[in-house]
Amino acid sequence: MVKFTIPLNPVTKKNSNVRTREGGIIASKAYRVYEKDVLRIIPPAARLHISGRVNVRATYYTKIDYYKSKSRIDLNNLHNALMDVLVAAGVLEDDNCKIVFSTDGSRVKCDKKYPRTEVEIWEC
Repeated sequence: MVKFTIPLNPVTKKNSNVRTREGGIIASKAYRVYEKDVLRIIPPAARLHISGRVNVRATYYTKIDYYKSKSRIDLNNLHNALMDVLVAAGVLEDDNCKIVFSTDGSRVKCDKKYPRTEVEIWEC
């Protein structure tokens, strides 16, 4: 089992994409900063290039209590951003369904003082 915490407010990748002059689309500045910071934070011991079937459980602690707010957050978008960062950091070989077999147990909670993402990865 691999466990680590990303001590940053979770950010989605899809919201606020930016269109380039050439017509392409890139991730928002907030996501790019988040990704850069996460790549520095993930511990070397977690960079295993996992290629077998695993469950990735993520508990996202956000600054906003989305259950009491009119704002909404999409768990799938949080997963998308996390999986892309895990691949970029070398934790996972890829984020396709042959490797990330499930994300069972993942959820969104609120912690205004200490936003973070707690990641647990184990073999299926």
